[in-house]
Amino acid sequence: MRMDEESTQPVLNRLRRAQGQLTAVIAMIEAGRDCKDVVTQLAAVSRALDRAGFKIVANGMRQCLTGDSDAPPMSQEELEKLFLALA
Repeated sequence: MRMDEESTQPVLNRLRRAQGQLTAVIAMIEAGRDCKDVVTQLAAVSRALDRAGFKIVANGMRQCLTGDSDAPPMSQEELEKLFLALA
């Protein structure tokens, strides 16, 4: 599956944001920060990754439904596995 530029940029932005947040989590742990602060930041990383994953899956579904891809369409089982991988 190839993502178009319009879909790729928001995903890359979310992943870069998550990367920065993860770097912050590591620094917080190394600095001995409060557990509540670390977990809050870690939850933000998790949400950013989830949203990027959902955007990728949604793009794949759009391509399957509109026939915009050269790849063979995904089966219902394959789509379900993708969604469950993010759950």
